[in-house]
Amino acid sequence: KSHRTWTASSIPTKLTVNFVLPYASELSGKEVLKTEMRGIATRSLYSLSRSILSQARQGITAGRETSPLDSLWSAIQRRGVKVNAIQLRPGNVIERTGRTFRVVEAEHKQQGRGGASIQVELRDVDNGNKLNLRFGTEESVEKVFVHEKSYTCLYTEGDTAFLIEPDTFEQVEVPLDIFGKASVYLKEEMKVQLQLYDGRALAAFLPKHVTCTIEETQLPMKGLTSAPRYKRALLDNGSTIQVPSYLEAGEKIVINTEDDSFVKRDNK
Repeated sequence: KSHRTWTASSIPTKLTVNFVLPYASELSGKEVLKTEMRGIATRSLYSLSRSILSQARQGITAGRETSPLDSLWSAIQRRGVKVNAIQLRPGNVIERTGRTFRVVEAEHKQQGRGGASIQVELRDVDNGNKLNLRFGTEESVEKVFVHEKSYTCLYTEGDTAFLIEPDTFEQVEVPLDIFGKASVYLKEEMKVQLQLYDGRALAAFLPKHVTCTIEETQLPMKGLTSAPRYKRALLDNGSTIQVPSYLEAGEKIVINTEDDSFVKRDNK
């Protein structure tokens, strides 16, 4: 309702900002959203706007599919920011030639006198097509912003996972392949993270460590003079991994879902 201009020496360290929104009646009876900003002089305008948007979105009641804030957040996501291609990591989302891609794999390579490069596998978020590209250290790409949200797995059926948002009870269906190879560890009531872009689920992530039960282990080969340090084990989810030779069927173990490696016994 009012505007004020501050000089560099008079910028406040604390400010209360009021937002009167066109759909204020939907905000649980609150006509005005308030948020306090501290250290404004040292915070970027972008960080400030994201904080405002985050708090405002939390006040919107469940069941509203779109809002002015949703549209604004989508616009911010699509604007993106230029980054050095060498900084790309799996899970990042980039814009290229008018298309939106998710980084599936990113491998750094050293080319001797030619310098370093990064080989990336991209997946088009609209049609699922894959694209392999190599970027040099001086090349830049436009990285777009994604939003991560926590869900709980209700169950899986065929190639689909059914998830629920624990606070709003919003239910979503996502293809299992967005979990990647880790989808074999997905179980009912497991907490997962969805990576959302423009309202769409691009990727999903399981906890780094999960507990599995050994169904059976590989018998040692005859004729060996010493017992091997590791052996193959079949887990209750149907996957096979290498485990220490002292483990037996029926034991519970902790697995790293990122590389299928044995972490430790589960002594709970």
